[in-house]
Amino acid sequence: MPRLSDSMESGTVVEWLVAEGQEVEPGTPLVEIETDKTTVIYEAEVGGTLTTITVPNGSSAAVGAVIAVIAAVGDMPPASVQPAPAMRNVAPPRRSDRRVAASPVARRVALELGVDLAGSRGSGPNGRIVKADVRAAAAGRTVAVVKPGEPSSAAEPTQYQTRQPEGASSRGSATVEPLSRLQQTVARRMSESKATVPDISLSLTVDMTRAVEVRSQLKDALAVLPSYNDMVVKAAARALTEHPRVNAGYRDGHFELYSRCNVGIAVAAADALVVPTVFDADQKSLGRIALESRALADKVRAQTITPAELAGGTFTVSNLGMFGIEQFTAIVNQPQAAILTVGSLARRPAVNADGDVVARDQMQLCLVCDHRILYGADGARFLASVKALLEQPLALAM
Repeated sequence: MPRLSDSMESGTVVEWLVAEGQEVEPGTPLVEIETDKTTVIYEAEVGGTLTTITVPNGSSAAVGAVIAVIAAVGDMPPASVQPAPAMRNVAPPRRSDRRVAASPVARRVALELGVDLAGSRGSGPNGRIVKADVRAAAAGRTVAVVKPGEPSSAAEPTQYQTRQPEGASSRGSATVEPLSRLQQTVARRMSESKATVPDISLSLTVDMTRAVEVRSQLKDALAVLPSYNDMVVKAAARALTEHPRVNAGYRDGHFELYSRCNVGIAVAAADALVVPTVFDADQKSLGRIALESRALADKVRAQTITPAELAGGTFTVSNLGMFGIEQFTAIVNQPQAAILTVGSLARRPAVNADGDVVARDQMQLCLVCDHRILYGADGARFLASVKALLEQPLALAM
């Protein structure tokens, strides 16, 4: 089992793409593996014959465990090879499943729930089966599944079949949804962080009036117009260089001060939260950050993000302003020292130097800090630097 991210401890085999006895070359797509962050296709590193698969579809194994054997042509697999201890065993899918158009997540959920995808058509583009189709099928609901060659209208809806858990009469019936591997990992890490990190929250209001003006002026100058979140990422990265303790982590009773300013941007994916990384954000132009942020977000939503693009973050920015949220706190992404949250940008009343109430474009920032490494004054100074950069934003555009 390869280590596909710096935090990966185990992986789940979603589907073997090569059968036993088949010859492979370096670079041949070998197996689809679900990590704690994403699902990736792992390619063969050597050439030869795939003689033995020791971890079947739907089973998990620790990093470093043997999941298959590739032998040189004519060689026999070593007799000492033992199957890796399986963490979750599910009956492998029928061979016909591999010809079904289904997303990797849908295939994995089908394995977990024992749903046969053979001959089915889903509700996704071009009949692609998605996770919602599989879960609905497992619950006994119609998902407009059509046999090949039949018109879509041939699928007749059947009645919902949900079970009534014991003691749940006052809450009505319930449909059980198993957590995906990513959801399990997020739940575990957030619980660990909340239980072990003594966090404090600091917030302030930023006058974004000039930032709005600068962004308007950049419309014709850049290929991709930076968002206000891109401005926050750039400002935070610049501020990290001035406040190195914020660009650090707490691990095993000591501080780790990082030499690179790699800013993670929280992206809402299907039923999960994924944080891809903008590497060396302090050294990149605002336009470059905008391009990379768009590309990373698109990959997350298309489920094509790679482990390398999810690793190495030293600081995180999370934005819920697009949902109208004015201010919120977040859970620190261990071992990072802090996470910055961004609220909505809106015109709000403010008092100017003459004491008059005027409308200004404003936005609230909140810095959640690990108090073991950042004290109140440390976080306040960092926030003040971010505020100053956003309120005088010409430097960010250069």
